[in-house]
Amino acid sequence: MFPEINLQDQVAIVTGAGRGIGRAIALVLSEAGADLVVVSRSQTEIDSLVGEIEKTGRRALAIAADLTDSRQVDGFVEQALNHYGKIDILVNNAGQFQKCPIVPLPDVDLRPPIVPKAVTSRMSDEDWLNIFAVNVHGMFYCCRAVAPSMLARNQGVVINVSSNSAIQASPYVAAYNASKASVNMLTKVLALEWANYNIRVNAIAPGEYHTSLTDFSWSDETEKAKRLARIPLHREGSLRELGLLVTYLASPAASYMTGQIIGVDGGLTAR
Repeated sequence: MFPEINLQDQVAIVTGAGRGIGRAIALVLSEAGADLVVVSRSQTEIDSLVGEIEKTGRRALAIAADLTDSRQVDGFVEQALNHYGKIDILVNNAGQFQKCPIVPLPDVDLRPPIVPKAVTSRMSDEDWLNIFAVNVHGMFYCCRAVAPSMLARNQGVVINVSSNSAIQASPYVAAYNASKASVNMLTKVLALEWANYNIRVNAIAPGEYHTSLTDFSWSDETEKAKRLARIPLHREGSLRELGLLVTYLASPAASYMTGQIIGVDGGLTAR
């Protein structure tokens, strides 16, 4: 309806596109006219996504990669450039979630569904570092890899997927909350560094959405009721709503927006 919200012939990379939020974002971007590079650890999941994207009349390239390995990130960005000749949009969606206390709490009985599994030992170095490796380091690698081609063309859009957990603390998710706070600051710093080169960097901060990462609590009726009671709009978010917001941010309609963290949480962070 509006020419400003049109991504015709733009090329977008979406990480973590195999399922959930990333898959929804990729499909809406294709509806808006973009060609896609969809990235995930699972080749099977993104191969099936390619078929869905092609039904919208757009092209798609599926690349399996581990975003915690900077060489693999550089590799798929090079593949994307060789295939399409440019990258207009980067959506950093890939993320990891873990819910557990840093150490067992003597007076709290933490069992499923409060946490995915009973807590009997302290959080390991590996668990802590894995959250940051995916949520922060992988995002940094992706931004660093696409930047030279965007700088050379003096244009580009980066959209990072953060979380309401970046500003709203919750027990048992220290690593996740801290990693998403890092995403917010990375977003703001890159927006300032790249503003002179017409590269916009923003983030969306989803609240309560039912995805594979949060299924353990949404599938329990008691926990689901608690979640919905906390949300002022009293419903979970629709993944398509996130895709529509990302499409807006990637389009010329949002050409004056950079360095922003946009909450999509049914009013959670308004409390």
